[in-house]
Amino acid sequence: MAVTLTPIPDIPMIRPGDDLAGLLIAACERNALAPADGDVVVVAQKIVSKAEGRYVDLAKVKPSPRAASLAAEVNKDPRLVEVILGESRRVVRQRPGVLIVEHRLGFIMANAGVDRSNIDPDVAAEPVLLLPSDPDASAARLRERLAAHFRSRPGVIVTDSWGRAWRRGTVGVALGAAGLPALMDLRGRPDLFGHELRVTQTGFADEIASAASLIMGQGDEGRPTVLVRGLAWSGAPSPAAALIRSAEEDLFR
Repeated sequence: MAVTLTPIPDIPMIRPGDDLAGLLIAACERNALAPADGDVVVVAQKIVSKAEGRYVDLAKVKPSPRAASLAAEVNKDPRLVEVILGESRRVVRQRPGVLIVEHRLGFIMANAGVDRSNIDPDVAAEPVLLLPSDPDASAARLRERLAAHFRSRPGVIVTDSWGRAWRRGTVGVALGAAGLPALMDLRGRPDLFGHELRVTQTGFADEIASAASLIMGQGDEGRPTVLVRGLAWSGAPSPAAALIRSAEEDLFR
């Protein structure tokens, strides 16, 4: 099996209200990259959030006493901390320069995904960008448009770059998924020697997101979309929300 990852070029700078699906379709057509059955289109969270207008202007944010106190502990802008808290269920860990939270969607991540990098400064006085309000729904909407236009059944993943506990460096992870099993349950299947797999579950969408991240890059590469071709899978589609470990299964909370 050969798997190819191809950046979809010519994606313009995305602004609030842009028709991201339409722009993606046009870029695919210009570059003869029509998504087919079984292909996966990986889309950077940042352009999804931009199209959905997920901006906050820090110039208009008034920090609460809690945000001001926490900001002093972590050496961050109190207004930024206020926005982070607004997107979070709880603070998991903090120390100077680091603020790890449980995002309102259940993600354990730095700064609730609130970001200042690669943002058009003209959208606000001091803009920051939030994650999509529902990344699985964002992926499903993109997939619906792509499937209808190209008359095919591709998968779509909305991806972001995260750091990880116990390991250095960021990797791509799936925030949203549609049209593929984000989590593949291999329990009950045999291994090479016929032994039954008892605990193996594969973060299929995360693996694809991480591979696509190699092509997308992390800086000024300007490659926010990747077409993945040649994968095979079985099982019913499941959203990226299925990847989130419940508190009852988490040994580290």
